[in-house]
This record gives sequence, structure tokens and C-alpha cells, in this order.
Amino acid sequence: MVERSQDRISRNPSGNLGVPENPNYISECKVPMSYRILIVEDEIIVATEIEYVVAEMGHDPIAIAADQRSALAHASRADIALVDLNLRDGPSGIGIGKILAQTHGVTVLFLTANPAQLGEGVPGTVGVMPKPATDRDVREAVEFAIAHRLAAEARPPRRLRLFGWGDGSLASN
Repeated sequence: MVERSQDRISRNPSGNLGVPENPNYISECKVPMSYRILIVEDEIIVATEIEYVVAEMGHDPIAIAADQRSALAHASRADIALVDLNLRDGPSGIGIGKILAQTHGVTVLFLTANPAQLGEGVPGTVGVMPKPATDRDVREAVEFAIAHRLAAEARPPRRLRLFGWGDGSLASN
């Protein structure tokens, strides 16, 4: 489940996104107004909380998908996807993430209570954030996904385990 916190995203004086304690979180990265974010999660309470955080950040949560069929139906409209592993149709999240990243060019972050199921990672995807995750965790993960998509320098969130960005091996944080 996503835990609510009171942290807010802010822009530092140079116009870059940051969190209050770390205004330079995305280093020298000008972020467009909105990204289209697909939420692949079958637990509706968790999914709607993530949707709320994404919308509060000013992004467009394009859909909540509870299974592979629904996720892939929205793939062509997504810039970023937050993907759980165990969905309504079983453990399909790994395959969904791989297809979204490799076939549709979506920046994929896994958000799951079962990060060990990913082993050393999934080729083409960015990394995994373990659940439960706070609103702040979700915001930082989305900010990092945006920076990754823009090929901008950014320090990964503390709880995000990165995969190698080309071959699926782990990168150091």
C-alpha cells in the first residue's frame, strides 16, 4: 500500500523539480509540464493512491491497468509506467514491463512488494521500488523516471534499486 505523507514537490529557483529537503533532486533538468503515466496495479486502493500522487504532481495518469491485456491496450499512449508484478492475471508484471520498455519505448519502474522476483532485473527497465511506498517514494520514483527518460543526471531515490539500463544487470546507487 502507498502511505500518505505531507511532502510536496516544489520548483527550486532555477525552475528544476525537487523535494523540499533536496531542491536539486533532478540536477539541471527542465521538466515539461506533464508526462503520461500508466499505473499497472490490481489492488484498486493502492492504484488510486498512486493515481492521486501522479495527478497531484501535474502528470496525466492515463489508466489503471489490472492485467496484461489492459496494460498493453494503453501502451502506445504511455511515457512512463509504474508496474506491479503480481496482477489479476497472475505474475504477468515482468512480461508487461519488458514489452512496454522494449516494444513501446515506455520508461518502466516496478513498484512491488516482491522485488526479489525480479532477480537481477528486466532488460530495458529502470529499476524497482519496494512496497509499501510513501507518497514521497512514489514522487521521487516518478521524478527519477522522468530524468532517466530525458537522459538527465539524477541521483536515484534511496529506496529505488536500479537495473543496468541496457542489459538488465544491477547498477550501483
